[in-house]
Amino acid sequence: MPLSLTVLGTASPHPGPDRPCSGYLVSGGGAEVWVDAGPGTFAALQRHTDPARLTAIWISHLHADHSADLLAAAYAFAFGGMTPNAPIPVYAPQDCARRLAGFFGRPDIEFLKGVFDFRALYDGHDVRHWNLRLTTRAVAHDTEAYGLRAEAQGSVLAYSGDSGPCSALVELASRADLFLCEADLDEHRVGEHPRQVHLTPEDAGRIARDAHVRELLVTHVGPTLTREAATARAAAVSGRPTYTAVEGDTRTV
Repeated sequence: MPLSLTVLGTASPHPGPDRPCSGYLVSGGGAEVWVDAGPGTFAALQRHTDPARLTAIWISHLHADHSADLLAAAYAFAFGGMTPNAPIPVYAPQDCARRLAGFFGRPDIEFLKGVFDFRALYDGHDVRHWNLRLTTRAVAHDTEAYGLRAEAQGSVLAYSGDSGPCSALVELASRADLFLCEADLDEHRVGEHPRQVHLTPEDAGRIARDAHVRELLVTHVGPTLTREAATARAAAVSGRPTYTAVEGDTRTV
């Protein structure tokens, strides 16, 4: 199975009509991984695969626009007739299981262990499912957050998650065939936050250029930008073929 990316959602910071928040289906090497679970993406996922047959779930960080649909999946798997044959590995920041249990008003996660197998991410986390390798790097955000590098059959997909400019993104995306990168901000504002926690289109373009990626795919564009404008601005800097992530599109890497 060649490495491919299906866009489930790209919206920031809330879903819109026909536009869920961040979520993607990464397929390759015999595996299928749901990457980020923003609101609306569980429904979109069902158009492309049976969620109960997922190989794994990978969550970049615990902000709701990237993780809230784990709750929808929990209901589907535990109560909605989609029970997987074995608990699905969930690679996520340390606190993910506790927060999900809190939605149900439960003090522990024991009741979720029949459907989810929570495994904490860390910088340098590396795992292989069949012939799909997933490598995680910590990135700059205002909470524990990670980017992802997926490799199968000689092809490489890199994903920024939510991040400000940082060297880890360049390393993560180094010579990737496809770099899926956020461009949430129109511009960085002095004093807005003690850390730069998102990227402008120009930041995305610079990282793609410096990492020597083959193609750049712009996603997670914030409400002060249009997707078209963000893509054009990123392309002007990247010097690479640069495209817009659109819900429902599948790209072979």
